[in-house]
Amino acid sequence: MTKLLIKTVKAKAGSMEYSEKSGILSGKVGIVCNLILVIIKLLAGSITGSVSVTADAMNNLSDCASNIVTIAGSKLSAMPRDKEHPFGHGRLVYISALVVSAIIFLMGFELGKSSIEKIIHPQEVRFSAVTVAVLVLSIGIKLWMAYFNQVLYKESNNLNLKAVRQDSLNDCISTGATIIAITVSHLFKLAWIDGAIGLCVAVIILLGGIDIAKEIISPLLGQPPKKELVDNIERIMLEPEYILGVHDLIVHDYGPGRIIASAHAEVPSNIDVMKLHDIIDNVESKINKELGIIMCIHMDPIVVDDKEVDRYKALAKEVITDYDSEFTFHDFRVVKGETHTNLIFDLIIPFCDDDKKAQISADLIKKFKEKDSSLEIVMVIEHSFI
Repeated sequence: MTKLLIKTVKAKAGSMEYSEKSGILSGKVGIVCNLILVIIKLLAGSITGSVSVTADAMNNLSDCASNIVTIAGSKLSAMPRDKEHPFGHGRLVYISALVVSAIIFLMGFELGKSSIEKIIHPQEVRFSAVTVAVLVLSIGIKLWMAYFNQVLYKESNNLNLKAVRQDSLNDCISTGATIIAITVSHLFKLAWIDGAIGLCVAVIILLGGIDIAKEIISPLLGQPPKKELVDNIERIMLEPEYILGVHDLIVHDYGPGRIIASAHAEVPSNIDVMKLHDIIDNVESKINKELGIIMCIHMDPIVVDDKEVDRYKALAKEVITDYDSEFTFHDFRVVKGETHTNLIFDLIIPFCDDDKKAQISADLIKKFKEKDSSLEIVMVIEHSFI
């Protein structure tokens, strides 16, 4: 059934269209499944008088709202670019997923509130084998929904689907706890256990909502790209003979399938600029075709076949690597004067504060001077965006 439903998404996996259609499919399937579960659990709750069963039904009702938000977010994010939003509306996916996490958080809060009341004023929970069977069936449905959304998420990278998947897993925990509450309350005549387990489930749901919110906020603020994506971009850029190195790669995520990136390509300074420009154009086109990324590449000419420059560059590599193997440098130039030689380069280091940067700069200048007192070091310390 899962494969049959996924086949209805007629679009290329990972594309903007796939993200939209998979979100809509997930929402429709979720609404149908959750409405069935709401009806079943309300009936079971009225039979047993269990607040945890009834709360579980309300949880499924809130899931319907989450599914509606998923559909709306997927449709809105697919709107075309316009004058006010030249990069499109893709990040609405993240905002709608944030709304889903807020719904999860609200549901957890309400469940916690009702559970505390149940602990303070416990009521006997009527045991019913039929009710337990219904709840077990509900766990099966939710496990399938979690699997279904996980498969769609892997193909679309739509964070809404990951939030819905987590919500489905939370429901499995919640319903499992409900079954335990009914059984324990019946066997040991502990009426308060229903509220206690309901409170534990509420805490789990609240923590899940917070985790999802944190994960969604990261791409909104700007998180580093995945290593696999970086490796693929660099692999394609370094394929041509005359691209000798890549640095200053920056990747902007404007929603699933909407990535814009820029980078600097080191090219030989003795090659015709028109030829190099044609190579860069071809690389940009290939990255767009293979990875679906709008790429902008800046050419950085570097001196090649100059023994003196090579000697100073080897010295710089030795000094910097000995100081910290994680440090890298680029845009290396040598400017000779009558009394001294300037080594000019950009240094890339892990994130740190300004005081640490100043200390690193002073330490490296000292080490260069120990190697050659005629050297003057002109370096710009930067952090990587990947």
